[in-house]
Amino acid sequence: MASILFILVSFLASVVGCICGIGGGVIIKPVLDAFGLYPVSTISFMSGCIVLSMTAYSVLKAQLAHESAIEKGTSTWLGIGAAAGGLAGKQLFDVVKGLFEHPDTVGAVQAAALLAITLATAIYTANKARIPTIRVKNPGVCIMIGLALGVMSSFLGIGGGPINLVVLYFFFSMETKTAAQNSLYIILLSQLASLLLTLCSGKVPQFPPVLFACMVCCGILGGAVGRKINKKIDSQSVSKLFLGLLVVIMAICCYNFFRYC
Repeated sequence: MASILFILVSFLASVVGCICGIGGGVIIKPVLDAFGLYPVSTISFMSGCIVLSMTAYSVLKAQLAHESAIEKGTSTWLGIGAAAGGLAGKQLFDVVKGLFEHPDTVGAVQAAALLAITLATAIYTANKARIPTIRVKNPGVCIMIGLALGVMSSFLGIGGGPINLVVLYFFFSMETKTAAQNSLYIILLSQLASLLLTLCSGKVPQFPPVLFACMVCCGILGGAVGRKINKKIDSQSVSKLFLGLLVVIMAICCYNFFRYC
């Protein structure tokens, strides 16, 4: 029964993640943590791989269909920074994990950090129409912003999450759907770098292979379904879905924080 729920969560999170441009890991990670069936490091690895598969499909499909709204210059610099940040975030996770006697206690730290980020994101999103935006063009600044995004997403094991959209709204004045596509591109580069580091360092945690393969396939399928839905709804509907999702994520984070403490 738990395996079926894991697969269903991977699919639904990937659908919503593709629509909103948050990758899906921000849902998968806290929800699977809440089940308490696998160590935090295993869940982080599985979540990252599912997000990688979904974003790879979504970005490639958009390119092949000539439907890409990715701003190659800006987002590539952000992606380079996010990739470097992804490596740093993975190292940070290992350091924080080593600070506690019980390895899974790091889950409480992740839950608290994700709760704070999600709350700040919800407040900004609800008021973004009244907040002036800017347009960053300097490559060096883009790399630094991407670096911060990569560290947070990799440490939290969420792939990218809501913070990507806020950054793209505020610092680059992107419209909702454009921001969603660019966010997926940044997440792809960040997660790819994080996975390569994990593989090269030989720190791949133990995981159930069959379940993992099914979840990755559902990530790709969710990306395909999410793309179709995204085409049929407007930016306002995407924003409403995003806000509702943030509320759910915050509730799960609160539960996980007290469970790990």
